[in-house]
Amino acid sequence: MSSAPLRPHSNTQSKDRTSKRLSTESNGTSDGGVGSSTPVEVTALEESFRRFAIHGDTRATGKDMHGKNWSKLCKDCGVIDGKNITLTDVDIVFSKVKKKSCRTITFDEFKMALGELARKKYKEKSGEEAEAEVFKLIEGKAPIIAGVTRAVASPTVSRLTDTTKFTGSHKERFDDTGRGKGKAGRVDVVDTSGYVSGYKHQGSYEKKVNKPTAGRPM
Repeated sequence: MSSAPLRPHSNTQSKDRTSKRLSTESNGTSDGGVGSSTPVEVTALEESFRRFAIHGDTRATGKDMHGKNWSKLCKDCGVIDGKNITLTDVDIVFSKVKKKSCRTITFDEFKMALGELARKKYKEKSGEEAEAEVFKLIEGKAPIIAGVTRAVASPTVSRLTDTTKFTGSHKERFDDTGRGKGKAGRVDVVDTSGYVSGYKHQGSYEKKVNKPTAGRPM
C-alpha cells in the first residue's frame, strides 16, 4: 500500500500571524497585508496619542481615547489657548468626529479632530500648514501629572488658629510663642513659688536676696 509523501511544513502560517499582530499593534493606521512581515513604524504623534489614551485607565489599550483624556491632551499640549480654541470647542469637535454609538475616538478620528481645531486655531495658515503646527504641539508629549495641591490660606482658619487670641483654658495651653505646653497646659500644676499668678517680676526677689556680697566692708 503506497502512501503520499509528506510535504515540508510551510512558514506561511507563522508569517501570517506575525503580520496580523503587527497590524493590530499599529492602532489601525495600517492594514499590514497578509503575509507581510514589515513592522509598522509608530510616529511621534501616534505615540503621544497612546500615552494620553491610557492615562488614568489601567484597562486602556491605547487604541482609542475617551473624551476626558482628549480634553487633557488639548490642555496639556497647549492646543487650548482660551481665545481661538476653548474647552467647549474641544468637546464639540470630539462629539463631531466620533461614531454615534461610541464613547471614544480612534487615532484616525483623533487626527480628524486635530485638523478641525487646527483650522480654527491658525486661521491665517492653509489647512496643511495649520495641521502641521498643531501636530508639533503634541508630538512627543506626555500627560502632565499634577503635584500635591497646596492649602490656600483662609482668613477664618487663620483666626481660629491664632493662639494670641485664645482665651480662658485654651490660652493656658500655649506659651507666648504659640507653642503648646504639653501636659503642663492641660493639668493644673500647683505653684509653690509664693508669687501671685501672672506676676511679671516673678523671681526678682530671689535675685536681690541672693546677690553676691563681695566687696562689702566687714
